[in-house]
Amino acid sequence: MLMAVDLHAAGEPGRVILGGIADVPGNSMFEKRTHFEQHLDGIRKLMLREPRGYPALCCNVVLPPTDPRAAAGFVIMEQTEYPPMSGSNIICTATALLETGYIAAVEPTTEFILEAPAGLVAITARVEAGRTKSITFENVPAFAVHLDTAVEVPKLGTVIVDVAYGGMYYAIAQAEPLGFRISPDEGKDLVRVGEMIKAAAREQLPVTHPENPAISGVSIMQFSGRSTRAGVARKNTVVVSSGQFDWDRPATWTGILDRSPCGTGTCAQMAVLHAKGQLGLNEDFVHEGILGTTFTGKLVRSTKVGLHPAVVPTITGSAYVYAISNYVLDPDDPFPEGFTVGDIWSVTDLTD
Repeated sequence: MLMAVDLHAAGEPGRVILGGIADVPGNSMFEKRTHFEQHLDGIRKLMLREPRGYPALCCNVVLPPTDPRAAAGFVIMEQTEYPPMSGSNIICTATALLETGYIAAVEPTTEFILEAPAGLVAITARVEAGRTKSITFENVPAFAVHLDTAVEVPKLGTVIVDVAYGGMYYAIAQAEPLGFRISPDEGKDLVRVGEMIKAAAREQLPVTHPENPAISGVSIMQFSGRSTRAGVARKNTVVVSSGQFDWDRPATWTGILDRSPCGTGTCAQMAVLHAKGQLGLNEDFVHEGILGTTFTGKLVRSTKVGLHPAVVPTITGSAYVYAISNYVLDPDDPFPEGFTVGDIWSVTDLTD
């Protein structure tokens, strides 16, 4: 039996497992993430695939921390990978821990540290009348690697991208030159074009984190565009892969749009704007997602990661609990790792 809290952060669904998995081997949360990936991937499939999951869902497993400074650790599970960091998942996990009393909430602010696979994350929660109203987290350092760099994308031609790390490596392309307004009705086309750009950037612009070589390659893609709303700096949507991309099989050019303004994507975008001299330290950066919800980012100080000039970002957003459930697996269930069907899932999910 797995006890989980279901939430969404600005529209992005995040399931947080608080009971049923005591711990897994590993001397760091990144090692625990690797253990899950290599030995317990059935849990990811059980919780994210049908009938318990659906393509847009993410899942987090709360575990004992390996660093005594942290109140808890967690491993992030998504449809095709175990990201070292995720903003919406941190917001969901921190909110679930507070709303269930796992971590005692103190008004008006509660401060604690969570251990993500990417490292320690400082949390400041705003609490009113016993409710968690918002989460602000200080992310790992973000940095730009490639600025205004051309990639050749089959069927599209030359596309200019920025590549930056915000907890994952992003390829960021401007939406308007590609004909997009970043609206929900464009979802299928955004995903298809985004997957093509991401695959080209991954092939042509190799990247490796200088402090953790296991974090390598562009794994996610962001469209950036103008917002028409007052007080909002930029609008974006992020394409999350839902299968293994194959240039020779157009049916694999599928993915999921992040429903939120994307926390790590906002950090990557701020790092790019800072590197271009367009965003200074301690300036609010309000980032709008495809649903019109917003996260507020800020660059709080400069640092370095390897040889890269870097910035330390914070993100503020809110999550909302919509279910608390106990999930079980009947020993006679014919789908112990769930299932996928090609009507809503990537075709590559049908065979992995």
